[in-house]
Amino acid sequence: MSSEKNKESGVGLTSTEISNIWATYMKSSMELRFFEYFIETIENGEIRKVLERMLNQSRKSIEDIKDIFINENLAIPLGFTDEDVRVNALKMFSDTFILFFCYDIILLSITTFSSALSDCTRKDVRNYFQMSLEFTLSMQNEMIDLMLSKGVYLRPPQVAIDNVVDFVDEMKYFSGFLGGSRPVNVAEIANLSRIIHRAQFSKMIFVAFSKAATSRELGLHFSKGRDEIQKVLDSLQEVLEKENIPISASGDYKIFDIEVPPFSDKLMLFFVNICLGMFCFTLISQAMTSSFRLDIVSKFTKIMNDMKHYYGEGLKLTIKEGWLERPPQSINRKI
Repeated sequence: MSSEKNKESGVGLTSTEISNIWATYMKSSMELRFFEYFIETIENGEIRKVLERMLNQSRKSIEDIKDIFINENLAIPLGFTDEDVRVNALKMFSDTFILFFCYDIILLSITTFSSALSDCTRKDVRNYFQMSLEFTLSMQNEMIDLMLSKGVYLRPPQVAIDNVVDFVDEMKYFSGFLGGSRPVNVAEIANLSRIIHRAQFSKMIFVAFSKAATSRELGLHFSKGRDEIQKVLDSLQEVLEKENIPISASGDYKIFDIEVPPFSDKLMLFFVNICLGMFCFTLISQAMTSSFRLDIVSKFTKIMNDMKHYYGEGLKLTIKEGWLERPPQSINRKI
């Protein structure tokens, strides 16, 4: 890393760069705790190799960002520590579930790293996010191949397509947006299936975390999240069912009952708020911009509003418990 060289030449970090590296540090320290537990409970050798690479990358990422913080005289975040994970806890998740968990983190990382890379200007920071993104894309390819080989990859629906170049009849096509009816297009199918697959995974996270939470209030919050996600599934699956479009589902989201939970309540709530919540808003926002059927847009709008309320409650819980670490902020010049 060339942070010291940049500092000597007077090239300071922008607010965007500080924001991105701070958020990445928090994300990496969170991932590290999950990986440390998973590596102790995984049984499949191929998935173990994936976990080892991701574990090592998280450790490297944390050290690289620490160097930047130190060189810039910025406080290193607390993030998540050994106190947030019990690596010796019994196995709670099936190996396939762990693989899906890691893949979900990879998908989130692709979104966050690509966004950070486009926002940053200083060369060392750009290099960091470029290398992080390259590693993440490599892991995505490796994990998809592994899922395919094990027959667990959730493929989007395949549909018959008209092999004809055509242009939209404006009134007929947009009748879907104005309240009429037309078949869903491939962009709408892709978005619906993507969100449904994510909701299926999220539901099982909520189920697992509701069992593992030591706080009754947090357990109820996770149970409510499970119910909210089920509403999402019921609403969106209805669209595809009416079009006779099949949607795949995983049969190996297995969770085992254990007496001692592996994760702290703080770690689980952070994962829900950030990994489930932020990614949820990203997917739905993308889906809304590419749909021209009023019924689908209305469903996405309701889901978005419901999710804002739910994740707002999660943020309040984080503050109430004293777990919300404040990002770096500018000096108060009004004093």
